[in-house]
Amino acid sequence: MTNQYTPPKVWQNNTNGANKWASINSPESGARFDKQLPVGKHSLQLYSLGTPNGQKVTILLEELLALGIKEAEYDAYLINIGEKDQFSSGFVAVNPNSKIPALLDKSADEDVTVFESASILVHLAEKFDQFLPKDGKARTQTFNWLFWAQGSAPFLGGGFGHFYAYADEKQEYPINRFAMEVKRQLDVLDKQLASNTFVAGEEYTIADIAIWPWYGNLVLGNLYSAAEFLDVASYKNVTRWANEVLARPAVQRGKIVNTSWGEPWEMLPNRHSAADIDAVLALKP
Repeated sequence: MTNQYTPPKVWQNNTNGANKWASINSPESGARFDKQLPVGKHSLQLYSLGTPNGQKVTILLEELLALGIKEAEYDAYLINIGEKDQFSSGFVAVNPNSKIPALLDKSADEDVTVFESASILVHLAEKFDQFLPKDGKARTQTFNWLFWAQGSAPFLGGGFGHFYAYADEKQEYPINRFAMEVKRQLDVLDKQLASNTFVAGEEYTIADIAIWPWYGNLVLGNLYSAAEFLDVASYKNVTRWANEVLARPAVQRGKIVNTSWGEPWEMLPNRHSAADIDAVLALKP
């Protein structure tokens, strides 16, 4: 191997190059500038971006609204991570880890901040008593797969996705290393879905809502332009499940919220009512 990297005795942050996505983060946490977050009229205030992690929360909120739960109405504000919105003092007050999504729940006497996508899913599922079995095997299986997603998706996003789609140079070793792991994960899902309608069993749960934005989008060709490279068509059970979840109206609604790229009918940077989504979806030919 040429140009082999030799780690220095003490690491230093030297990521100030031209790669936008490599230079956003810093080894230091906390706010970088003062700016308060906007607050709308609803009890639930979401600050997010329409990435897979962001889609989890907006899909769940739209699923709750589809059930007629009016208390699940929400305002969703775009956090542009490319412009470093996540480092404002207001955002850091909601999520000290400076990652989307972040939720402010103002429905009780005291405001509650909720961060990490799985934590938000559990908070909302328990708050509204939906998409999370109450007890027994079904509840345990839902948590098993929810936390499987939290542990596995970083290999897909920060691992494979970064080196395959965003790194300055395509390097064989990291791409092969993470491609192997992503394909192993797809095989795990495919075998699970061979004998189950949904990931945790026969019931649609927050496990599906957590996993679909990453692995569903991947096998449907909507992530990293890597469908052919990863031979996603060979995972037939995952593909079946991914299409069935996508057919749900709430999924189609939730996946466009806080999105600022794509076709006109796929973009809704900020959401304050159902009518906002209706207007965007109506643009589709």
